[in-house]
Amino acid sequence: MDKYRHSMLLLEKLEAALRNAERWESVPPSDVSLASTEPFAVDTLSCSQWLQWIFIPRMTQLIALKQPLPQHFELSPYVEEAMKHDSGINIILGVTRELDNLFKAQ
Repeated sequence: MDKYRHSMLLLEKLEAALRNAERWESVPPSDVSLASTEPFAVDTLSCSQWLQWIFIPRMTQLIALKQPLPQHFELSPYVEEAMKHDSGINIILGVTRELDNLFKAQ
């Protein structure tokens, strides 16, 4: 399976994990919150909001346009720390670790 298809499947799996953990929101954050320049928008968004409203859409767009994918990233350390008290973290963390592993293998 090519990296674009594998990435898309993992993004869909991440969305499902967020939904199952009841972390998926129907109302987007404000434009100001989404415009944060801080890493992971830590000053304006929760981790699950960042995953839903910034990470998944941006990765989906890269995939749809067949743009170069990131060379290397690790989401799991951030997710593990930011969501350590949240229910459903293990499923979400499992998916982010799969993404981390996919992007380490370049």
